[in-house]
Amino acid sequence: MLRCDESPCQTMTATARRPQKRWTYADYCRIPADRNRHEIVDGRHFVNPAPSPYHQLVSAQLLHQLMTLITDCDRGIVLNAPLDVHLGPGTVVQPDLVVLRPRSRCIIGDKKLTGVPDLLIEIVSPSNVGYDRRTKRNRYERAGVREFWLVDPDAHLVEQLVLRQGSYTNPIVAAERIRPRIFRGVEIDLRKVW
Repeated sequence: MLRCDESPCQTMTATARRPQKRWTYADYCRIPADRNRHEIVDGRHFVNPAPSPYHQLVSAQLLHQLMTLITDCDRGIVLNAPLDVHLGPGTVVQPDLVVLRPRSRCIIGDKKLTGVPDLLIEIVSPSNVGYDRRTKRNRYERAGVREFWLVDPDAHLVEQLVLRQGSYTNPIVAAERIRPRIFRGVEIDLRKVW
């Protein structure tokens, strides 16, 4: 098992040099609670420390606006971490925020989401920038996640990636306002997030 102080980038490097066990959802369920964020991507185990208070504040501000504009208007469901999203064999992630349109509610199970959400939002931290930008982005693209946001709290920017013909388009970078492509008429005021 990985040490709690290892960053995902260190884990990826270590994984590339020596063969390691391929993790499954059953293995994931046996990880004891330790206040860290554990994820499995393509059978590899990654560990991140608990997020900072500022990270959580940004998440709460985004959650508030998304809930007001989507959940409260019966346009879909917004969920926040910690929440297991099982994207397929060997992949269980915990995005910061998950948005489901009404037709995607069928992926909600008793203990996890099983299937592909419509929008996943990751708030980057200094310890996980490469992991979110490469490993998770690539996995979300392969899984068919229609929209993916990378939120950079320090730069006060959101990179919005939209799936077109199986690939993410070049990111749309937003600093003041962002409109989820999976909904019409929804706009998030990023000036209230930072």
